[in-house]
Amino acid sequence: MLPYINKPFELLSGAVGASPDELKLIFSFLISYSLAALLKRVPDARPQLKNLFIIGGGLFYLVGLYSLWTGVRTLFISSAVTYALAHYLRTSAYMPWITFVFLMSHMALNQLERQFAANPADVDITGAQMVLVMKLSAFAWNVADGTLPEDQLSDFQKSRRILKLPGLLDYAGYVLFFPSLFAGPAFDYNEYKGWIECSMFDVPATLDPAKKPPTRKKRKIPRSGTPAMWKLASGLVWIYAFLNLSKWYSHDVLLGDRFMTNGFLRRVFIMHMVGFTARTKYYGVWFLAEGSCILAGLGYNGVDPVTGKVSWNRLQNINPWGVESAQNSRAYLENWNMNTNKWLRYYIYLRVTPRNRKPGFRASMATFVTSAFWHGFYPGYYMAFVMAGFVQTAAKHFRRNVRPFFLDPVTQKPSPHKKYYDVASWFATQATFSFVVAPFVILRLDHSLQAWGRVYFYAILTTGATLAFFASPAKAALRKKLEARTKEAGVRLVRSASTDSLTAVGSRAQEPVLGLSADPGRDIDEAIQELRGEVEKAQARLREKERQQQQQKQGGGGGAATVAAREVKKEL
Repeated sequence: MLPYINKPFELLSGAVGASPDELKLIFSFLISYSLAALLKRVPDARPQLKNLFIIGGGLFYLVGLYSLWTGVRTLFISSAVTYALAHYLRTSAYMPWITFVFLMSHMALNQLERQFAANPADVDITGAQMVLVMKLSAFAWNVADGTLPEDQLSDFQKSRRILKLPGLLDYAGYVLFFPSLFAGPAFDYNEYKGWIECSMFDVPATLDPAKKPPTRKKRKIPRSGTPAMWKLASGLVWIYAFLNLSKWYSHDVLLGDRFMTNGFLRRVFIMHMVGFTARTKYYGVWFLAEGSCILAGLGYNGVDPVTGKVSWNRLQNINPWGVESAQNSRAYLENWNMNTNKWLRYYIYLRVTPRNRKPGFRASMATFVTSAFWHGFYPGYYMAFVMAGFVQTAAKHFRRNVRPFFLDPVTQKPSPHKKYYDVASWFATQATFSFVVAPFVILRLDHSLQAWGRVYFYAILTTGATLAFFASPAKAALRKKLEARTKEAGVRLVRSASTDSLTAVGSRAQEPVLGLSADPGRDIDEAIQELRGEVEKAQARLREKERQQQQQKQGGGGGAATVAAREVKKEL
């Protein structure tokens, strides 16, 4: 750590109520804008100089700001082992899985150490390591894809595959990219390569020259100062909101004696505000990190050929409005930690599924387990994940069996009463997830149960009642009414199909979000069918083996009789 660098953060800590490490984290995001602006001005023809600048910035954060020497060692071990496995086992089908297991196991050790240290306010290497696990596991899969024929790859795989291992300097720059080092967003190596070589900014020859994005002097990176500053301003607003709201709505409020002096509805509102306050911190951090990536140019995502408007959402990780206005659980989760969702989809869910096969129970379970272990081992995480799975199922029942009553049966457009359903759905979603995410903030099992108990486990009761209702004959009655309604309109009630495979294009409605199954009931049914199929196959093999043994016994007896007859014939 640089001399005296900790002193101003210690002094400011007492004034704002945040820990010195949390303030240094905010400082690292802010200084990233200045460094990103300098990085952008490195000549396009000097990619190796850009790599050196990035490596220096990453090491400054790790050592100069935090003195995380052990963190440097941790990141080196993860990245060095990944590179070695990709080099020596490049053509092995097991290479990506070996890499994945190593990265997750290595991270788990550090997460357990942090958990036992019991000081969440300190910044350690686990946050950076969580981001690196996504980047390096994706890197291993991209290398493996580079050894496969094109006809076995999806469009996504073709755009991400690595045909030749990068040089060590390029690889180190990818690992230590400072704007997203501690909190993400994660991205694939080919995105980094396209950015550092500036091939990302090539525009189609058919694009109207007047619509080309403006650049400065002879640089290929478009001007990105305005969108970056908007992200910076938004992030600072969210951080300001967090610093102020956390004075009244920290999770300790849920455990204090004063909490129980409020009425039930007031307690539910306070629980909601505790969750919202916790989210504002993530909103602020992710906005600040994304903004510095945009300023460096890595957030570039193409230009609209009609309007000439440049899109800078390549690394978008959060949509606060999408979360806070969500009317169902899937929308709530899809707009949260969006890059982790992408990683789980492309590098877990679709990878455990054989090519040209539809993902099923195994894919959903592998994604859920990965998501849970990636977050850590606090009991609160698992309480929230399991509860959210049941909420997903209950919400899907409403969407399939109740929502259609508020749509025109012919055009499927909202009816005049649909707004009431939307308001009710929004309220139910927000109130339920306020309950669900409480353990995610509290972390401890006993305290999480205490907080849930103080609001009478309302979300568990309502979710359980919903599941019981739709498991009863009432569901069939609802479907019958819905079918009669559509029949009167002269149409037939149908449900859209879902195609989910690595090489298929179709609806993603059945895919897990943040590892949570979109339809746990369906997955359980598939697991039972799969288990039944395996049992039947085992029984069939056993019967076949017994039949073969019986034939051998009969064949052996016949052979002995023939030999005996020959001996008798010789004697005669």
